[in-house]
Amino acid sequence: MDSKIVEATDKPHAVCIPYPMQSHIKAMLKFAKLLHGKGFHITFVNTEFNHQRFLKSRDPKSLDGLPDFQFKTIPDSLPPSDSNASQDSNALCESVMKNFLAPFSDILVKLNTTTSNNLPVTCIISDAVMAFTYTAGRELGIPVVMLFAISASSLMDIMQSPLFTEKGLTPLKDPNDHVLKVTIQVVETNPKAAGIVVHTFDALEQEALDALSPMFPRVYAIGPQQLLLNHLPNDPLKSTGYSLWKEETECLDWLNSKAPNSVIYVNFGSVIVITPQQLVGFAWGLANSNFMFLWIIRPDLVVGDSAILPREFVEETKGRGLIASWCPQEEVLNHSSIGGFLTHCGWNSIMESLCAGVPMLCCPFDWDQPRNCKYACNEWGIGMEIDKGAKRGELEKIVRELMEGNKGKKMKQKVMEWKKLAEEATGPHGSSSINLDKLVNEVLLSKA
Repeated sequence: MDSKIVEATDKPHAVCIPYPMQSHIKAMLKFAKLLHGKGFHITFVNTEFNHQRFLKSRDPKSLDGLPDFQFKTIPDSLPPSDSNASQDSNALCESVMKNFLAPFSDILVKLNTTTSNNLPVTCIISDAVMAFTYTAGRELGIPVVMLFAISASSLMDIMQSPLFTEKGLTPLKDPNDHVLKVTIQVVETNPKAAGIVVHTFDALEQEALDALSPMFPRVYAIGPQQLLLNHLPNDPLKSTGYSLWKEETECLDWLNSKAPNSVIYVNFGSVIVITPQQLVGFAWGLANSNFMFLWIIRPDLVVGDSAILPREFVEETKGRGLIASWCPQEEVLNHSSIGGFLTHCGWNSIMESLCAGVPMLCCPFDWDQPRNCKYACNEWGIGMEIDKGAKRGELEKIVRELMEGNKGKKMKQKVMEWKKLAEEATGPHGSSSINLDKLVNEVLLSKA
């Protein structure tokens, strides 16, 4: 199926707004690029705080020169914060619910004014955890599509959570808990949206997707996003990047000197924090495994302290370990020297590792990560679980099993099979490509 051909004077205009955290911004920006490739004018809305980080982490000129892809900002109404650190997630969650509707609506109104040089807004692509966008769209008569940057099975958990609580299967949380409030909003608001996009693909989560279909008017599995982007004939937005931190690309030069499948990559994502004790435990587990490693230790990884590694560890691993504060993760995972990935099991990381054909050590911390870990290890056969409090001897043993054991070899074979299915899904006639075209034709262009 091909998307409708749109005349330049009738160009659709999508306003895309992510939840203001790294993984959500990355997922939304990739989806915005996909729509841009379909001929959409894009307005991408960041918070002022994150947009300043966005500018500092790259050449600011990389965001210029694209009249049909612009950035707008709204205040987050939070106290000033270190520009190198993540914001407090609870405070951010509360502010999103209380303070974002008015400035976002103001952006929509300004874009739609007759004196504006912009095309009228024809649709809103919103992060699914931000119910205020549906309110804004409804007031202005603009259809809203919700993007879930999580798995279909995790979305199923969210939709079933009120029933679980009612039956006493999960404890009732503090009614003032902001995460609980967001969950309630997701359950109540998203079925009213014009459509739901889940960053997954049919073959990976068909059962969960089938179960979700009766709950929403339209559900579209569109992923993995990067594989879809790889099919664009040319990407004028390639240089914009996705990161709120400056990426240290020197690590790629280091990887170039290493043998195939010889390095384990360690990254706990953009938000997770660990204790100094956990830092030391992970360090000695890696050191004692005797494998080479690339370890991402971002500035705010260790809670309440700086990330200080033991001097003995630094001396022990000299020449076979590299520490960086941030990196281009997808380039790293796709490097031939990477043999395994120790991950917190964020959904972006799971999908990127699968697409790269890299098996995982799964160390979940919070949110949807335990669910992602369960599926990676038990359903898809591409991961092995390790507890975040594991002793150094346990980590040493499981790293060796991943990198050279029989189970690790079986996981490598399985992840390559899933990689092939992901490539098929994102091919010209694959399920995700078809679903993207259906979304454009059935929803996004229906009123354009």
